[in-house]
Amino acid sequence: MTAGVADFPQQIAACKAGDSQAFARLWRSLQPALLRYLYIISTDAAEDLASETWLEVARSLHRFEGDEQMFRGWLFTIARHRYLDWVRRQGRRPRALATGDLPEQPSSDDPATAVLASLSTIDALNLIATLPPDQAEAIALRVIADLDVGRVAEIMQRQPGAVRVLTHRGLRRLAGELTSSTLQPSAIDGVTT
Repeated sequence: MTAGVADFPQQIAACKAGDSQAFARLWRSLQPALLRYLYIISTDAAEDLASETWLEVARSLHRFEGDEQMFRGWLFTIARHRYLDWVRRQGRRPRALATGDLPEQPSSDDPATAVLASLSTIDALNLIATLPPDQAEAIALRVIADLDVGRVAEIMQRQPGAVRVLTHRGLRRLAGELTSSTLQPSAIDGVTT
């Protein structure tokens, strides 16, 4: 589990009251994970989709009720909807990341860091992006977004068992890729589906 947003209930209340500093702190705490998720599913448009996602969050924040995990789920659900809209408009597959594509590197308390410790962020995201899209998305939502299986199932509109299978198959495929390359398979050993 990731380190959460400090004093989330007070933070979200301040955001709803129009405190731009509180919203900036919320954005800083969740933007890196959101960008990494979007880079995996939509490299070409990740930053634009993240911007659209935060605009929707700002517009709809007054309706949000819940705890931090619910907020994370809501944020990534909005991001996925923006992505699906983009796919309908563009109809293209993601490209591989290049060095320097990520505007922010993960922080030391990043959940993906523990899972992908021996890989650079770009290498890890490129590797995950080679998976079938549904497996890549399931892993991104479970590991990078740090969401539980039930919430990922809701976001992906799948059954929880299907999410577990997608995650398991994706992680096995990644382990196979890691063992057949010079990368270390220990990077994904600790992930549970």
